[in-house]
Amino acid sequence: MQILRKKIQSKAWIIVAMVSFACASVWAGSAGDLQPRVPSDRIEQALSFTNPFTPTEEFIASGKKLYEGKGWCAFCHGYEGTGAPAAGRNFPADIKLPTNFADAAWQAARSDGELFWVLIHGSHGTDMVAYMPQYITDKEAWQIIAYLRTFGRT
Repeated sequence: MQILRKKIQSKAWIIVAMVSFACASVWAGSAGDLQPRVPSDRIEQALSFTNPFTPTEEFIASGKKLYEGKGWCAFCHGYEGTGAPAAGRNFPADIKLPTNFADAAWQAARSDGELFWVLIHGSHGTDMVAYMPQYITDKEAWQIIAYLRTFGRT
């Protein structure tokens, strides 16, 4: 009887692990993250934006502080940038999950100018609202973007 119970418990843990992995994979961003977030008639403008600051360690550290605090980024995107929200934050089932900044494909697909444009205008079709100039300055936006580029590095 105990051997049967141990086998059942072992299989139950395997199932729990598989379901958890599947949920985490879905949770941490989706294929929709790679779809353009800047309208095609504005992409030229977005690509014209370039970071005028040198991304020093101090500059990136300031971006991390903003990401985790004043910018409210971690509230939705999580402290690790994976799209998993900060502790205690839940999303309704019908909402598109936040972008996974740690995804290499996403990092390669987005220019800094596109990210800057989204911070100015928001990301249509998502819950990402405009943050500039209401909440953060241009310099703070570039600091956050410099910090976002550190996600997913090995």
